[in-house]
Amino acid sequence: MALSDRILSQRREKLAELRQQGIDPFYNRYQPSHTLAQVQEQYSSLSGPELEGVNQELRLAGRLMLVREFGKASFCHIQDGSGARLQAYVQKQVVGDEAFSLFKKLDLGDIVGFEGKLFRTRTQELTLAVSRLVLLTKSLIPLPEKYHGLTDVEIRYRQRYLDLMVNPQVRQVFLQRTAIIRLVRQFLEARGFMEVETPMMQPLPGGATARPFITHHQALDMQLYLRIAPELYLKRLVVGGFDRVFEINRNFRNEGLSIQHNPEFTMLEFYQAYATYQDLMTLTEELIAHVAQNLLGTLKLSYQGHEIDLTPPWRRLDLRDSLTEVGGIPREVVRDREALVALALKEGVALRPGEGYGRALTKLFDLLVEVHLQQPTFILGYPLETSPLSRKSDTDPEVVDRFEMFIAGREMANAFSELNDPDDQRQRFEKQVEARLAGDEEEPPAVDEDFLHALEHGMPPTAGEGIGIDRLVMLLTDSPSIRDVILFPQLRPER
Repeated sequence: MALSDRILSQRREKLAELRQQGIDPFYNRYQPSHTLAQVQEQYSSLSGPELEGVNQELRLAGRLMLVREFGKASFCHIQDGSGARLQAYVQKQVVGDEAFSLFKKLDLGDIVGFEGKLFRTRTQELTLAVSRLVLLTKSLIPLPEKYHGLTDVEIRYRQRYLDLMVNPQVRQVFLQRTAIIRLVRQFLEARGFMEVETPMMQPLPGGATARPFITHHQALDMQLYLRIAPELYLKRLVVGGFDRVFEINRNFRNEGLSIQHNPEFTMLEFYQAYATYQDLMTLTEELIAHVAQNLLGTLKLSYQGHEIDLTPPWRRLDLRDSLTEVGGIPREVVRDREALVALALKEGVALRPGEGYGRALTKLFDLLVEVHLQQPTFILGYPLETSPLSRKSDTDPEVVDRFEMFIAGREMANAFSELNDPDDQRQRFEKQVEARLAGDEEEPPAVDEDFLHALEHGMPPTAGEGIGIDRLVMLLTDSPSIRDVILFPQLRPER
């Protein structure tokens, strides 16, 4: 029998033995008086004599992470849901023969309840002198062999519960993720934004250009799409009179996997009536600076070896100028439509039906510029061709009032002054449908007539923005992959 099989068999035998002895291995009536973090916070500064003066009986619970046996006494470490650890001291003469015999049979990973008082050992470690113990949950599978660190990336992602259990730094990332989302909410609510929820199953995909996931509703006998963006529904709410709305929720895009992409991801999307994309640049600077300052205590951070300064104001750069200043393409080539398209084709850019100069601009930017934008940068002047929901510029009809924001070489946000002319919007929707019919599966299959009907009632001048929460968390936690900040990332099936 292999070692792992023998260990599993031994634990199953212990489970059966416990039940034969009348001991419930999955006890369900135990309430701790403190978390281990509370214990550390309240008592870690007290000396041994001061702890004797406190003389308080504590009722604690946690997972058994380490045991050191010394005959009729044992030291052990437990860890609970707060992430903290505490040493416990179990003596046979104190807990009794039966309880000590039970303790000696416990395995690492078992969840136990301890009652007792705190004291300091000779090495001054804060320790619980156990007077009573109870097995709460029997663990049937052992902890990773090196319980102090699980390093196999594949196991970490597939069995996140183990990752959280034994890697404190991973646990910290997800605590920070929760704090980041809380800070985003606080920032927007303080500025009069209302949090809303919009449909995640939609009759038509819209609000972005992406291949959707498709499902079928049996009762209605209709095809539905998991949303690729909440944009068109949030703008319906602006039409209805909610002038400032936001949503933090899941989007789904049936695309590839990478260190930057997961098919299910979290997006912050917000809309503000009577604002322009320029107003949102200022708001974006303030929002991310607010989150960073409150999370990290600084606006300067290190991301994967690059020093990033989030102090506003941030750089603003025209898309076409960036191709020259950062991408190294001569200005005369950038401004020559045929020459730029030829260069894009030479660089391997695949132009979809009906696409040309605008697509060439954005794809060459992706190839030659994006990775070099380490410091926060707003890129402006996006072509109309690639921006079907954005308002046209008053000064240049070939571009729209839009920006994308980049930090650490990746897109973090996309925003624009919203198109609120229903006739113009219809024409752009129809072009998207034509592209779909020509073979572009990322475009919507039909015109969204209900959204156009809403626009015909009148949407005030509005600006909207989407910020990728996962990428923001990556930045602020110095995480190299999106899988490091999603609790359960999508993975290929195990072979």
